[in-house]
Amino acid sequence: MYGLGILKGMAVTLKHFVTTYLDDIYWVARGGRYYNDDALQVRQSLKGRGVITVFYPEEKLPVPERFRFVPFLVTDDPPPGQKWGHDWCTSCGICAKVCPPQCIWIERGKQPNGRPKPEPEKFFIDIDICMNCGLCAEFCPFDAIKMDHDYELASYDRSTAHIHDKERLSKPISYWREIAPKKAAAEAAAREFVEAAKARKKAKRGGEADAGEEPRLPEEVLRQLPYRGEYY
Repeated sequence: MYGLGILKGMAVTLKHFVTTYLDDIYWVARGGRYYNDDALQVRQSLKGRGVITVFYPEEKLPVPERFRFVPFLVTDDPPPGQKWGHDWCTSCGICAKVCPPQCIWIERGKQPNGRPKPEPEKFFIDIDICMNCGLCAEFCPFDAIKMDHDYELASYDRSTAHIHDKERLSKPISYWREIAPKKAAAEAAAREFVEAAKARKKAKRGGEADAGEEPRLPEEVLRQLPYRGEYY
């Protein structure tokens, strides 16, 4: 019969239409169906009924921890009254070398005597060129560059707003722990592991007794990390 498929499709649409209003009534006493984080989680789950539209920007889907967007520079937690602390970046330039679209530009700092200082004086990333691949963060030997979760970067002024400088890129380590708690904890455990391994090697060179079999990082920590040879 011609038109049967159309009728079936309209029936599905009508079902969702009615179910949406029934779900609205269900959520009235629970804070409403819209602009409610609890209701949004249900609407986006397998238990969702009716229309599942997300009313962006008032409503936003939660960002997965491994989501990656424009990189940012990690600093120590800032002292009172400051935005960030000491830079982790040593301006070694590895991130700029491995960047496929070559969107990173670094100027190393200088000491008063003219010798290079292991800190970036200037650091720029052109976010219009950045392909968000994450290679800069993966290859950084000091965990000084991470992939951000902030994707709302559109603007009408490319020349100033889309070329991020060091001031805009710098964020404290507490921010990274907030947006990626599992990965940040795994990286902290890995850094402690590496430092402990260095201490054991130093003790062996000093003639101290071997403590036994070399320890390994737990599997749950390794799963949170990119490949890093020194962790294995």
